[in-house]
Amino acid sequence: MAKITKAVIPVAGLGLNFLPTTKATAKEMLPIVDKPIMQFVVEEALASGIEEFVIVTGRHKRSIEDHFDANFDLEQNLLAKNKDDLYQKATETTLDNVYYVRQPYPKGLGDAVLQAKEFIGNEPFVVLLADNIMPSEIPITRQLIEEFDQVDASVIAVQESHEVEDLSSYGVVDVKEKINERLYAVNKIVEKPDPDKIEGSYVSTGRYVLTPEIFDFLESQEPDEDGQIQLSEAISRLNEKEPVYAYQFDGERYDVGDIEGYLEANILYGLKHPETADEFKDYLIKLADKLKNE
Repeated sequence: MAKITKAVIPVAGLGLNFLPTTKATAKEMLPIVDKPIMQFVVEEALASGIEEFVIVTGRHKRSIEDHFDANFDLEQNLLAKNKDDLYQKATETTLDNVYYVRQPYPKGLGDAVLQAKEFIGNEPFVVLLADNIMPSEIPITRQLIEEFDQVDASVIAVQESHEVEDLSSYGVVDVKEKINERLYAVNKIVEKPDPDKIEGSYVSTGRYVLTPEIFDFLESQEPDEDGQIQLSEAISRLNEKEPVYAYQFDGERYDVGDIEGYLEANILYGLKHPETADEFKDYLIKLADKLKNE
């Protein structure tokens, strides 16, 4: 069985929920306290055994490339001033195993993944979406890889939900039989179904382990009415040829592509960050008391 060492991270989206900030700033570089969203995603993959990345970019995403590249002037300045802690922060994100490919047109997530075909070759791989930060004791991506090692088939991370608004905003996964405590065989996946046509109670959460056969289906995938190549539709078609599984992951999830989820993630990490935890906690307690009395 092939070892999974490659990851695809699509970041070509426009980030419309965060306008006007994202008019000139990559959504994935918005900070969670002092660390950009993108770094959380890459760190999760590295902690899961991933060795190489291809980041599928678009216009105005150059800051992502700069973040994972060296900054000689900054590094020399910090060394000259003996700011060793800051030097460590500046260099720990310099990676030499990251590659970039452009998605020429905004044609959907499926098309973005397809741009990585030459990089992936004939190997299973992971896809991580930077819309989600997913803290857990065991990285979510590693959990998926461990399940893949058991079933030797594509596995997607899901979260159970019974909220119609939630289910109609994501890819809904309808499952069949239960394989183990957290793993289910997939019946079908529908991207953002109409509220009155929802089948299933699991939503796809932006972490996938996929076999290379997915590229055959992405290449033949017809665009939807909005001109988008949907990854979820291609996975459903893959499921007709070989089994696909849904894994109810053990951990939390913050949809940082949504303003409310982004704020929640900042609060969570603000309470954990060694430089902000105590004072921020005191502030939140005082603020809560004030809001209760209003």
